[in-house]
Amino acid sequence: MSSVTSSVIESEEHTALRAAVSALGQRHGRGYDRETLWAEAAKLGYLGVNLPEEHGGGGGGMAELSIVLEELGAAGCPLLMMIVSPAICGTVIARFGTEEQKRAWLPGLADGTRTMAFGITEPDAGSNSHRITTTARRTADGGWRLTGRKVFVSGVDIAEATLIVGRTEDARTGRLKPCLFIVPRDAPGFGRSRIDMELQAQEKQFELVLDDVELPADALVGGGTSHAEGCGGEDAGLLQLFAGLNPERIMTAAFAIGMGRYALSRAVEYAKDRQVWKDPIGAHQAIAHPLAQAHIELELARLMMQKAAVLYDAGDDVGAGEAANMAKYAAGEACVKAVDQAVHTLGGNGLTREYGLASLVTAARVARIAPVSREMILNYVSHQSLGLPKSY
Repeated sequence: MSSVTSSVIESEEHTALRAAVSALGQRHGRGYDRETLWAEAAKLGYLGVNLPEEHGGGGGGMAELSIVLEELGAAGCPLLMMIVSPAICGTVIARFGTEEQKRAWLPGLADGTRTMAFGITEPDAGSNSHRITTTARRTADGGWRLTGRKVFVSGVDIAEATLIVGRTEDARTGRLKPCLFIVPRDAPGFGRSRIDMELQAQEKQFELVLDDVELPADALVGGGTSHAEGCGGEDAGLLQLFAGLNPERIMTAAFAIGMGRYALSRAVEYAKDRQVWKDPIGAHQAIAHPLAQAHIELELARLMMQKAAVLYDAGDDVGAGEAANMAKYAAGEACVKAVDQAVHTLGGNGLTREYGLASLVTAARVARIAPVSREMILNYVSHQSLGLPKSY
């Protein structure tokens, strides 16, 4: 479970980053305070490691940011909002935002002083983005009026704004097409209510109601201007959306791998020390082999995550899409297995607060169902990778 296992394929810079973040995580541990850790990680340059240097970031990419989240998770203190704020929102604004949007948001996202949430899922849409009903209409003054609902939006209470996926009407075809809007937390008509989750996490989940929220013209990401990567604003919604979803899957994989590594390390430590008969329980193959298998599967998931990050950072969005989905699937499965096996290794102790594993039984399932379910990933692979026909 040591971070040294990655040094064979990682650069010296990545190995050093992994070791430094691991040390930070170990100082905070499982009982960490989110705000304190967030501020310290930001001060050390970890939160914005993927953002452009000219806007206060580290000039790296998903390869570096995924290392940060994985190592914090492996120390028992993952920062879930890293998936949302710098990875999704920061990436979208860096690639498609206007210069004004970049100057306004990227430095703050990089140094941790500003946080942005991301709202895409709707009560009646789920994984079917074509059924999104949150709609934006032009106002007389050239601005926008946004109406709709979103659910399972993380960290809205601590975010200064939410990047909302809505739809506008194409003037040529009359069809609705996706667009992304930056909605300030205090915008009139922008309501939120906390969802009562069984899952215990520092970041809370919210349902959002957008009741004729009036936004200025520059709330639209890209603002209708052209960029080297394609048109901005109203004509770039799909590009913007997928530019954020690939990092989301890569970072969710990092989140799951870190969680699995944490659980596995606790189980291995226990199995080395716990002695019931002659030898420690870890000497028995019934204990040792499942732990070894969990370790193998976490390492394999990490390799696919690294592949996805490399492809994405190289600008291969199509290749990264396949690898990111596979990485998220593999990491979610490996995480659930590692957590389950860790709890079984500790027996009754695995359900106590002292060992900090019981809460992971629920948390590990998140990696299977969010931000996209394992079944939808299998659909993606069967259609996109294998060329099989769709049933929907």
